[in-house]
Amino acid sequence: MLLYFLCFLALLALLPVLLVFLLRLRAQYLAAQSPIGKELAGRETVAFFHPYAHAGGGGERVLWCSIRSVQQRYPEVICVVYTGDMDVTPSELLLQAKKRFGVDIDSKGVRFVFLSCRRWVDASSWPRFTLIGQSLGSLVLGWEALCQFRPEIFVDSMGYAFTLPLFSLLGGCRIGCYVHYPTISTDMLEQVRDRRSGLCNDAKVAGSWLLSSAKLLYYRLFAMLYGLAGSFAEVVLVNSSWTRNHIVALWKMPERTVTTYPPCDTAALAELPLERAQKDFPGKLVLSLAQFRPEKNHALQLRSFSRYLQMQAAAGENDRARLILAGGCRDAGDRARVEALQQLCKELGLREQGGSDWDVSFRTNVPFEEMQNLLAQADVGLHTMRDEHFGISVVEFMAAGAVVIAHNSAGPAMDIVTPLPDGRRTGLLANDDEDYAKKLMEALNEMGPKQRLDTAEAAREAVRHRFSQEAFEELVAERLVMPLRTKQKRV
Repeated sequence: MLLYFLCFLALLALLPVLLVFLLRLRAQYLAAQSPIGKELAGRETVAFFHPYAHAGGGGERVLWCSIRSVQQRYPEVICVVYTGDMDVTPSELLLQAKKRFGVDIDSKGVRFVFLSCRRWVDASSWPRFTLIGQSLGSLVLGWEALCQFRPEIFVDSMGYAFTLPLFSLLGGCRIGCYVHYPTISTDMLEQVRDRRSGLCNDAKVAGSWLLSSAKLLYYRLFAMLYGLAGSFAEVVLVNSSWTRNHIVALWKMPERTVTTYPPCDTAALAELPLERAQKDFPGKLVLSLAQFRPEKNHALQLRSFSRYLQMQAAAGENDRARLILAGGCRDAGDRARVEALQQLCKELGLREQGGSDWDVSFRTNVPFEEMQNLLAQADVGLHTMRDEHFGISVVEFMAAGAVVIAHNSAGPAMDIVTPLPDGRRTGLLANDDEDYAKKLMEALNEMGPKQRLDTAEAAREAVRHRFSQEAFEELVAERLVMPLRTKQKRV
């Protein structure tokens, strides 16, 4: 009887192995029969999992610069992009890469796999249990991707860590990833544990011991699963010291984790004069460059600017200043946020552009050329996201010659807005609307022309080479693609 029982247990233990084997055979068969699978049979391929390739943010610059890095260093390798942008064509995606980021991609060396199940990873599909919902949804989307094409090297470039074991176990792929920010962090765990309300912790949950305890258990279980999924990565690139600290704490693979700052167009921006370009309106320009997402905290920018105008009036200063908020607008949710911000402007007494005199202007999905012009004109670059994993817009402001005011946390505080070795400061840091208003007053009204130029020059010196596209592309080729190419081929 004991022998039968042990045999039964052994069969139960083998069931997951058998299931993985059968699913792997199914995925390989479907991928081999697909049009792109037949076209690229026998070719060496690197696939990037990027469901929102048309979003136009910093993550998309990482995608296109990574592809250009592969094309320049390994021209024999074909790049494949998994994207859920069903409403655009490959030529439109490549055109956006050129117009938005100035990145030229050889269309002959890239293919696109369009995925119909992207709704499974959309946050709006998971109003509750968003973390686990999107992660399980990424398995559905990843399965669709794998069944359409099985690459030799798979790179998750958008933060869907649960796709890593999928492509490793069922696809037999070599696995790499670029982590923009951890899906869950020790900061999030501490926020729930300490019952502090915030972006990731509703006030109702924070106010209840029972709900906080349940959510903390949920977060801890998810953190364990997230760490397990991440362990399938053979090479991990992270975008900042802050992200590295959290990923190493959760994935526990410091030897595989390489800090690789995201690409910024510092070379072109550094060609702009430090003296600000002529504007088509009188006064000074405060510029924000950020996608219209909740975590970017545009509301803090409006409140800070409103308070600054009040401080300026109280001090008897009459220098005119205007705020332009420019950024990507991906979907209906982002458009609704813009409308809510426009309503906040009315409540704060800020006049929108449209008349002869205005305080605030919203610019959505601006093309590359317009963004360059705005950066050339900006006196101050404004950044307000708390715990921003890196902060590409902060680097762009500094390279372009604007005086940056960034949130005093994470990437901007740890890696970017730091003094030079000789002690020269490279920008200003702030925490809340009062602090931001004071820093705006300092940058726009109290700094003399020489002090402003000295700060701008130091900022440009700090970022010009360290955060360049060339530095990023070299690291992608040498620390991500080359190690994965040299590993044993799939079976």
